[in-house]
Parts: sequence; C-alpha cells; structure tokens
Amino acid sequence: MSTVRSTLTDENRDITAGALQGALVDLLDLSLIGKQAHWNIYGKHFRSLHLQLDETVSTARNAADTVAERAIAIGVSADGRASTIAADSSVPKIEAGQIADTEVVSLFIEAYTAIISNMRERIDATDTADPVTQDILISITAELEKQSWMFQAELG
Repeated sequence: MSTVRSTLTDENRDITAGALQGALVDLLDLSLIGKQAHWNIYGKHFRSLHLQLDETVSTARNAADTVAERAIAIGVSADGRASTIAADSSVPKIEAGQIADTEVVSLFIEAYTAIISNMRERIDATDTADPVTQDILISITAELEKQSWMFQAELG
C-alpha cells in the first residue's frame, strides 16, 4: 500500500498507472537497445550514429525518470526491473554482436514507430483519466517523434 495519496479516483489512477508503466518499460528498453547499438555499430556513418545513439539513450533515460516519478506521485509503484522490461516491452529486440549502421537506422525507425504508436494510445487513455499525465506523455512523444525523424533522415 502506498503512503502517497492521489486525488485521482481508483479507476483513473489504475488507467493512468497502466499508461505510465507501459511507457516506463518501453523507454527503459529504448535506452538499453540504444546503448547496445552504440557499443556495437560499424559502418561509414558510425560517428554520426554513435553520437545520435547517445542522444537517444539520454532522452529515453530522462523520460523514463519523469514517467516513474509521475507514477510515484499518484501513489503507484514504478517497475523498471530487467525481467519486467524483457517481458513487457514493445520495443523490437536487438541481436547481440556488431551491427551495421544501416541496420541500426532501420531498427531504430521500427523501435520509434512502435513506441510512438503505444504512446499515442496512452495519451488517449489518459485524456480524461489524468490530464497531467497526458501532458507528460504528449511532451515525451513529441521528443520521440523528433528523434524518429532524425533516424528517418539518415535514409536520405
């Protein structure tokens, strides 16, 4: 039982908690695959993508922290355990080993597409349940869409 009390109804808190937990898992996984690709990328676009992946990781980690803190603020737990991420993430998996720069671009376009789609569902779900959380999710989604655009621009 949480010691934090929210003014949200139980139903709205539960809807919001689900949206926040889903966002947390996806954002944490995005940061993890970002680092995996960052360490293992090769190809003629190595340098620019290596740096871009650092931005991806930083953005995802900061957003995950914001989402987790919002969950705690409304009286629910945030679950960022590795087992939870592995079980619940909608982010496409990344293979172990080196990965070509062109594969990285494709993977991250796919990852952003999946996450943004889910974030838009979460935005809709929190419309009446919790407009404060909805605002947070909108801001995060705007940044994810910007990052997605930057990966898509790599295709020329």
